[in-house]
Amino acid sequence: MPYFPEVASPIAYEGPSSKNPLAFKRYDAGKSIGGKTMAEHLRFAVCYWHTFVGTGQDPFGAPTLVRPWMSDPDPMRRAFDTLDAAFEFFTKLGVGFWCFHDRDLAPEGADFAESCRNLERLVAAAKVKQQETGVRLLWGTANLFSHPRYQAGAATNPDPHVFAYAAAQVKHALEATHELGGLGYTFWGGREGYETLWNTDMKREREHFARLLHMAVDHARQIGFTGQFYIEPKPKEPTKHQYDSDVAACLNFLREFDLMDHLKLNIETNHATLAGHTIQHELRAAREAGALGSIDANAGDELLGWDTDQFPTNVYLTATIMLELLAMGGFRTGGLNFDAKVRRQSHEPVDLFHAHIGGMDAFAKGLEIAQAIRDDGRLDRFMADRYAGWSGDLGRSVAEGRASLDDCDAYVRSNAEPVRHSGRQEFLENLINEFVL
Repeated sequence: MPYFPEVASPIAYEGPSSKNPLAFKRYDAGKSIGGKTMAEHLRFAVCYWHTFVGTGQDPFGAPTLVRPWMSDPDPMRRAFDTLDAAFEFFTKLGVGFWCFHDRDLAPEGADFAESCRNLERLVAAAKVKQQETGVRLLWGTANLFSHPRYQAGAATNPDPHVFAYAAAQVKHALEATHELGGLGYTFWGGREGYETLWNTDMKREREHFARLLHMAVDHARQIGFTGQFYIEPKPKEPTKHQYDSDVAACLNFLREFDLMDHLKLNIETNHATLAGHTIQHELRAAREAGALGSIDANAGDELLGWDTDQFPTNVYLTATIMLELLAMGGFRTGGLNFDAKVRRQSHEPVDLFHAHIGGMDAFAKGLEIAQAIRDDGRLDRFMADRYAGWSGDLGRSVAEGRASLDDCDAYVRSNAEPVRHSGRQEFLENLINEFVL
């Protein structure tokens, strides 16, 4: 019996005039944009945690979501039912990828050995599902934040026993990812931070966090895993300060601990918002450092101070994201993972389709807008003209390190006051709106 009877076949593209809520209006997987199909550009993935094991519970209310696959009282039978529901959803939605935490896929057992056996059984079943459907694993990860043992962090915990537990959990999650042919592995520092410095040795904790990453890199080499490692910038929540608080902090951390050659960044819109940045800023900072790897596609409510993980439906937002991605030349390793959850009031299983269809259409439209802006060329020409002086004698001598303070002094004395040039912000905003509106 299907878990999504409202959807009898894969969601089809019906075009902008369609009124069918279970059809794509903009996402046409095979349509060519700039030499690639939409599917190749966007590489959509569905996350396991919010989509299939999320309950709708929040700090102020009980679970609200109706999930037939979560009804069996036996945790392992429930896990296998959830796997069936997930792959039914992936194939009916028409996505090529999925992502998971180890504890989403398989329940924690009575001890660590049983937890590992549970994961092995579910991985074997998921591997069969992947072979049957062609859906691939974009990346896996370990849940190192939900269990009470991680109340003071995982790799950054003051107790080495907890560190060892986290490291062992990463070992098995990484091996599961490898077994499933995962294209990457993500470190999400759920509680890798502090609530007060009065009880925190920050230097030691950061060193231990780096040590776990190096251990994972070493183990990947041992087992033959060649996928991309990611670290995900995450500010504030759930601790007051996270060591991976934004792109700049992550880049500094990777450089400080000799990890730049091994990890790229998995960047989320809602995390950018909580860090006080735009997603454009975070993607640009990572791209220009050669460290942009993958994207968690969601949106935050800017009136709320926590991680609301809403589905992205703002075309201005998706066009901005796709402009940065196209400037990089597209994904090389990652994709657009919908790390997003339906609202508590959208409690029926079919609402999952409505949410993902809306996000996929918004990104498809954003892709078309971004490609049109690049093809038009005016934005790039404006940027080039604004910095044209750096191609002249003075600019090159400064940029190449040949100019001294004395040289700059002499140049200023022999030339008139610099001519001010307008930044034309409003002109550029209007230019972007030509394509968005």
